Amino acid sequence: MGPLAYLKTQFAVHLLIGFVFVVSGLLINSVQLCTLVLWPLSKQLYRRLNCRLAYSLWSQLVMLLEWWSCTECTLFTDQATVDRFGKEHVVVILNHNFEIDFLCGWTMCERFGVLGSSKVLAKRELLYVPLIGWTWYFLEIVFCKRRWEEDRDTVIRGLERLADYPEYMWFLLYCEGTRFTEKKHRVSMEVAASKGLPALKYHLLPRTKGFTTAVQCLRGTVAAVYDVTLNFRGNKNPSLLGILYGKKYEADMRFPLEEIPLDEKEAAQWLHKLYQEKDALQEMYNQKGVFPGEQFKPARRPWTLLNFLFWATVLLSPLFSCVFGVFASGSPLLILTFLGFVGAASFGVRRLIGVTEIEKGSSYGNQEFKKKE
Repeated sequence: MGPLAYLKTQFAVHLLIGFVFVVSGLLINSVQLCTLVLWPLSKQLYRRLNCRLAYSLWSQLVMLLEWWSCTECTLFTDQATVDRFGKEHVVVILNHNFEIDFLCGWTMCERFGVLGSSKVLAKRELLYVPLIGWTWYFLEIVFCKRRWEEDRDTVIRGLERLADYPEYMWFLLYCEGTRFTEKKHRVSMEVAASKGLPALKYHLLPRTKGFTTAVQCLRGTVAAVYDVTLNFRGNKNPSLLGILYGKKYEADMRFPLEEIPLDEKEAAQWLHKLYQEKDALQEMYNQKGVFPGEQFKPARRPWTLLNFLFWATVLLSPLFSCVFGVFASGSPLLILTFLGFVGAASFGVRRLIGVTEIEKGSSYGNQEFKKKE
């Protein structure tokens, strides 16, 4: 193990990275709060500023994937499709099987210049998570309770507000609603059987209401829909902790352009058929270890690394001076207080990472299972 590889495994280094992310995030959220005064004066200026502020935070996570772990991302598509990336509003449908699938989506957004303006439909609980939910709030992310009777009007209003968004945006949709687990898959396939739908081997049954509503509300704004299937070579199951430890992965993403019917019922049927095709594609990938189509490896840009180095320079210098002062004072109270702060910071960073872990994910999709219990 070389010096750099050894450094990447050290808890103290992870804590410093977490410190930079958390403190810079709180500063960014504070600036975002101040930008609210711009909304009644210039909504578009408010949006452009918040896209860049969000980029300054999200790009630190992308930096870990691209520069810290040096994970390689390969696209399987065609040149005409690649030429359109970052030049129009699009909906991106992603499978939800991995802990870092959101990070792979973000790295593609970053490489084509739309990370700060990327959008999602997020569960409402995330609104109260520091940094993540707070940043999304200022980005006009649509939060929902995932109870369609209560969510419908909220989702429609939120999506319709995006019709005049000034930055090209990628709207990332995870139509399964929650990450794949064996328990959720079993319940999902029981629901599929009850509805007369074909069984899926590698995916959960897609939730059609949010998808069809999003497509209808964004029709006329969105120029294209991409069905993205993500896999990792060697049957790897990567995690954010693995990325933090510098583990390198090879991600493959297939990006075909899709066309969706206008009718809501037909659009729902189209989505079910799409997931059957995704399942067949997954089977092919498992057998051959590669997707069909041309391969592209978009170059990583330096901005994520430069942004992190900026925040590290600004924040770590005063931190080191403070630590030196605490221990130089010889005060047991100060030293114990500092160690308590380190412990609390470590716990906080671990909780943030825990948001991405599959086994700690939401219980969404288990309702039928609970009823049977």
